[in-house]
Amino acid sequence: GESCGLPTSFRWQSSGMLVSPKSDATHNIVSIKDPTVSFFNDRWHIYATTANTAGNWQMTYLNFTDWSQAASAPQYYMDRTPGFSGYRCAPQMFFFRPQNKWYLIYQAQPPQFSTTTDPSRPETWTRPQNFFASTPAGMPSLPIDYWVICDSANCYLFFTGDDGKMYRSQTTVQNFPNGFGPISIALQDSNRNNLFEGSSTYKIKGMNKYLTLIEAIGPTGARFYRSFTADRLDGTWTPLAHTWNAPFAGQNNVTYAPGVADWSDDVSHGELVRDGNDETATIDTCNLQFLYQGRNPSSGGEYSQLPYRLGLLQAVR
Repeated sequence: GESCGLPTSFRWQSSGMLVSPKSDATHNIVSIKDPTVSFFNDRWHIYATTANTAGNWQMTYLNFTDWSQAASAPQYYMDRTPGFSGYRCAPQMFFFRPQNKWYLIYQAQPPQFSTTTDPSRPETWTRPQNFFASTPAGMPSLPIDYWVICDSANCYLFFTGDDGKMYRSQTTVQNFPNGFGPISIALQDSNRNNLFEGSSTYKIKGMNKYLTLIEAIGPTGARFYRSFTADRLDGTWTPLAHTWNAPFAGQNNVTYAPGVADWSDDVSHGELVRDGNDETATIDTCNLQFLYQGRNPSSGGEYSQLPYRLGLLQAVR
């Protein structure tokens, strides 16, 4: 397919808040965050993390045909699905072609997964299963934000640990989701804020190159995204747009659509809209969009109570 290459600098225009928490009689929700998004059967499908007033983390699901409908879309709380009660969050969803199944990856704290043939029916996900039978060597004390991506031979599980490192484990495509081996460090920085959390990795359409995004904490405390590239998923990651002043995405390169108020200093845990839904996590640089979490800059307090909402960045070319 057509390739627009990979820019060395980025500019974005943001929507307003598109998705907000929806509470009901048994869910008093204050935050929606960590979205994963797929477009299939002519609808957008989002799974995301929620936090309630008690500080408990769970997940929600919604779908709609157009972004203008996102705010009014009903939300399905995943604790209604058998096996999903308790702490589960930070989802990633993709279609694994070798098995003709959809996978939902999430943290429980260890990485877990479920499968379905129809992710528009959230009640059909299988009961959570662990990737690892026991804690593997090299696992950090707080592993979070898991991401799976595969090439033609192997599947890789990337994650962060709020400790300045991005970690990697791998198995073969044939063995997936079993057989993940020891943990190795894919990327590290002596300043934990520079490689904090919320990583995601993508294949660039039309290029033999991969892009990794990692959320960082800037000098003001605002969240922003740094980016890195590699020629292979087990290769060396080279910084791309990676500074506070010239980030992949952050308050220093985001403007707002006409008539939209500046509603967030954070560009926090998000996901690029993929060119397809499969395990290669391919993105089209001709049309980059980034679904992210932001919040009122004047908000504060305990992390789980921060009022995160979802918005959409569109790359300005």
